[in-house]
Amino acid sequence: MCGFVGIISRHDCSADIVLALQALQHRGQDSAGVGTIHENDFPVARRLGLVSQGFGPDEIETLPGQIGIGHVRYPTIGSGSLRDAQPFWYRQPGVLMAHNGNFINIPKMNQTLEDQSVHLMSRCDVEPVLCIFALELMRRRNNSHTTEDAIAALEATFSQAVGAYSLVVALILDGEETLLAARDPLGIRPAVWGQSDNCTVVASESVALDALDVKLVGDVAPGEVMVFKTGHEPKRFQLKTYGSTPCIFEYIYFARPDSFHNGKSVYSVRLNLGRELARAWQAKNLDADVVIPIPDTSRPSAGALAEELRLPYREGFIKNRYTGRTFIMPNACERNNALKLKLNPIRSEFAGRRVLLVDDSIVRGTTLKRTIQIIRDQGAKEIHLAIHSPPVIFPCYYGIDMSTQEELAAAAFLPPCEDGTNGLAGSRPTLEMQAHVENGLARRLSLDSLTYLPLAGLVKAFPETCCSACFDGEYPLKLSDQEKTWIEKDRRTCVQRELVL
Repeated sequence: MCGFVGIISRHDCSADIVLALQALQHRGQDSAGVGTIHENDFPVARRLGLVSQGFGPDEIETLPGQIGIGHVRYPTIGSGSLRDAQPFWYRQPGVLMAHNGNFINIPKMNQTLEDQSVHLMSRCDVEPVLCIFALELMRRRNNSHTTEDAIAALEATFSQAVGAYSLVVALILDGEETLLAARDPLGIRPAVWGQSDNCTVVASESVALDALDVKLVGDVAPGEVMVFKTGHEPKRFQLKTYGSTPCIFEYIYFARPDSFHNGKSVYSVRLNLGRELARAWQAKNLDADVVIPIPDTSRPSAGALAEELRLPYREGFIKNRYTGRTFIMPNACERNNALKLKLNPIRSEFAGRRVLLVDDSIVRGTTLKRTIQIIRDQGAKEIHLAIHSPPVIFPCYYGIDMSTQEELAAAAFLPPCEDGTNGLAGSRPTLEMQAHVENGLARRLSLDSLTYLPLAGLVKAFPETCCSACFDGEYPLKLSDQEKTWIEKDRRTCVQRELVL
């Protein structure tokens, strides 16, 4: 998962890009990059680490131009090295591109480019897409490309580049600086846009627009390409669409609660998740003295759950604002070390109490296990954990960093099927299967109880069609076994390399 922003303005835009990227920092901490267009030049700067660490006033001055794109990254394809940082630039005819999500048919794209003697410089999955798009543009004419050329080239590109993505492109079309924004045909990955008197902005989340005082207008529709030019009304081109299937994990964990996606408030969705989670807890006839969220994502749902259960809500942890999100750190060692700095308990809220902890999800479970031990050390009488999502038991191939089965904590406790095969080989997960996972994982994490939100509760909290493949195994974008194997191998290889380094 990553974050991007594209701006076309009436003044130099790199400072605004940097500001917007800081609002999107929660979407990626490995690297940040900014690229602009200025007098037929394409200055690009990419840095490892946080936006604020790499882009001060001196760096911003080296990036003039009234159109540009920016990116924050954590890798789900490729590594966290500088060569994989975005945005990418292709010199012919001159194109900047950044994206969020995963393209799933990378070996096929790489082979297509190799057959044309195009050599890639990175392992990032947006680079082959950029190269294909540039080649498709040049097939239409050698120079002076038009908007119609670009739309045709994108249509040809997306027939070769398959995945769950939203992306932004900056280039010259019809003799004018132009910003393009596109979204995958299922709308799995988000993209919003807005306008002010001085600029147009497209981004992964609406909070980037808020940081610039830009009014949110709406979303880039699934399968749509939007064209932005200064002084012109946006143009919309519908390429291919299969409906709207946004990623539910955006609402559960990844997006900031003050964001709007697909016309829905992330905060409101998390309130609904908390209410449904309260019903699942009540059905077990358990009791607790206090509700405490594991900050920050679970705060809205914990508050709603406490209201439903008529239990006191307390803040039991003080969060260090200068550490990152542990889930999107590249390996277990970094996640554990960050947790030591990230959360500090308030002993009086735990000592002698039956504590009902609330969290958004359990993916690997490694940092959560340490958190529970911290609470035990504070003298808690009982520790119950409620999760405002169902068990994550299937890998995500669409851009969330959980693309291998062996890293998923809940998958290890699935009951075997009748034929003796792993529970993942069965049909849609059942309540009995969930109970089996809850009991096994509770023992592993040293909990008195574990309660997940059932799939039926997720549907009530978010009744619209969505991608919830990590919970139910129903992948809206079909992958071949070869594509799954390639993605899984890429993640294992990169994680092993980062652990060595």
